[in-house]
Amino acid sequence: MPPTSASGPGSSRSSGASGSRLPGWTRRFLGAPFRAGTYGNLLYLALAFPLGLIYFVGLALGVTLGVGLLITWIGLPILLVTLAAATAAAGLEAALAGRLVGVDVPVPAFLREFDVSDGLVLPGDGFLDAVTRLLTARSTWTSVVLLLAKFGFGLLSFVALAVGAGVAGGLLAAPFLYDDPSAVLGVGGLVVDGEYAVGPWVVDTLPEALGAAAVGVVFLFVALDLLNALARVHARYTAALLGGGDGRN
Repeated sequence: MPPTSASGPGSSRSSGASGSRLPGWTRRFLGAPFRAGTYGNLLYLALAFPLGLIYFVGLALGVTLGVGLLITWIGLPILLVTLAAATAAAGLEAALAGRLVGVDVPVPAFLREFDVSDGLVLPGDGFLDAVTRLLTARSTWTSVVLLLAKFGFGLLSFVALAVGAGVAGGLLAAPFLYDDPSAVLGVGGLVVDGEYAVGPWVVDTLPEALGAAAVGVVFLFVALDLLNALARVHARYTAALLGGGDGRN
């Protein structure tokens, strides 16, 4: 009697199920539009430019006024307030990275240790200790670096979002708007000599429009994955500067 094979119906179902499973990177790629985290990442990127601009202007104004008025002794409190504000802004960045991107980032050390009783607003008990902690904490100065870097990251995020939305919108809208180019301004397509065009691609027939939409779907998946990666890179950079750990996603 021939030996019984070890592979029964249950094992064949198991092997079929495992064979039908998609690799992790494929599931991640195809699942990007359907994950809530993707939209948290997009919001993180969308907030980067306005926040980066506010940080840059605030730092530039505070440092300029503080250094310019040092001779009158008013400049020193301005510089201290600027540093304290920078650590508070870094604390906001830590919260955004955690809530929107899922990367654990500790707040700067000065914020963790700060107590109203330190008397930081007006000199009093603990005032000098609070100032000393502010000036000697490594995270105070890395917070300044983070805020300056945020301006550049914000510009990059703005360009990436604008290009991604423009190209994807232009391609996906082609089947609906290719025969009415007067209606597509601001959607992502361009009117070139009365024809609907996405970049160098002029779309003037329905098959071409459907092909453009198919390319748009692929582009959308790729763009979302790249934008997710961009958000994670900056959130982890924030964690590295402020002494955090690895991301959860």
